[in-house]
Amino acid sequence: MPSTLLIRLPASDGDETEWLSVDGDGVPQGPRQRGPLNLAAAVVGTARVVVLAPATQILLAEPELPPGGGIKLARAVPFALEEQLTEDIDTLYFAIGRRNARGRTAVAVVSRSVFEAWLATLKVAGIEAAAIYPDLSLMPDNPSQTILWLEHDRLAVRRPGELPFAVELTPVTDALMAAGVIAAGDANPLEPTVPENALLYVTRDDWLRVQDEFELLIEKFATLKIQLLADGPLPWLARELKLTDAVNLLQGEFAAQADYGARWQQWRVPAFLAAALLCVHIGTQWLQIHRANKQSAALDAEIAALFEGAMPAETLHDARRQMQARLERIRKSDVGPEYFLRTLQVLSGAVATVPQTSVDALSYRDQTLDLKVTAPSIAALSQLSQAVSKQGLVADIQSSTPVGAGVEAHVQIRTPTARKRS
Repeated sequence: MPSTLLIRLPASDGDETEWLSVDGDGVPQGPRQRGPLNLAAAVVGTARVVVLAPATQILLAEPELPPGGGIKLARAVPFALEEQLTEDIDTLYFAIGRRNARGRTAVAVVSRSVFEAWLATLKVAGIEAAAIYPDLSLMPDNPSQTILWLEHDRLAVRRPGELPFAVELTPVTDALMAAGVIAAGDANPLEPTVPENALLYVTRDDWLRVQDEFELLIEKFATLKIQLLADGPLPWLARELKLTDAVNLLQGEFAAQADYGARWQQWRVPAFLAAALLCVHIGTQWLQIHRANKQSAALDAEIAALFEGAMPAETLHDARRQMQARLERIRKSDVGPEYFLRTLQVLSGAVATVPQTSVDALSYRDQTLDLKVTAPSIAALSQLSQAVSKQGLVADIQSSTPVGAGVEAHVQIRTPTARKRS
């Protein structure tokens, strides 16, 4: 799977850009790096680029929007957020996310001039991003704990199932009270704040700075766990890349253009392999078809030869149908195999009635059985003829020749309608 280069833009001009290369599961493929943006551009290569923009300049909201999409939905967004906006809507850029299970749609709002400045900075560095997310959007959503992320003077908060938000306020106690995480000193006793289960992510330097404050505030939490970010927040945020449903700011007029050249570089080896496999498949199919055609031609030749030998007087059109028709005619006529078997049966019974009589040879054609018979006498031959006649057939003695102690004769047995052969 292609790698992703995660770039985090600085919140102010004095800070450096951070970047980190991760795999498809958000696992770092090297150490986090810091420096000017053009250094990050030097390691992009074929990686997919995802940019994290400072959420201090982005408003995240979940207004109730009418069903639908496209231009109609885009026009409704500014009016749905009118009470939360302090600037002219013509100077703002609105990006729309997916509708969640509660029927609300995530929306990100940023000053158009600020957003265009980010894009210009990336363009100057030669970086084309596939997505730009508010950095807070990659904070994990924990179903049982409120996630806190403290970085310098910014406290980010994400409660279970809600969008994250940030408070820039010092000291941290005031920031926690402004975010509603802990109760203020003058809180209404009739509406007490329920202590929260919180998990705080913080760098080692920031923790040393605020540790004393949190030790004094520990009683205001139901539970409070501390997770130190030894290598900064970027590797932590990268873990949510695969699962995020964050709003991508690159939409509409700012939508990312497909880099077909880079995609071709990424997929050219699989494409060549697929093309080779397709060629092999087509070649195999062609060989099978060619072999089948040769076998079919050989079978056709055999069928034609067999047909010509069996029915020389007919022209071959459909061998199977023509042969089937001929067999049907044979079965329904008296010249078929049934008559031949009946003639043999009659002959066998007649020979059995005449002692010392044997059949030396026989042939069958056109309803006539030609026999070469050896009998003890002419009288025996006459007895054989009478026995055949009693079964409805005709027995003609064609010739007879005395041999040894008997007679050798040529006898024809036929149906009454068969023509007598000489």
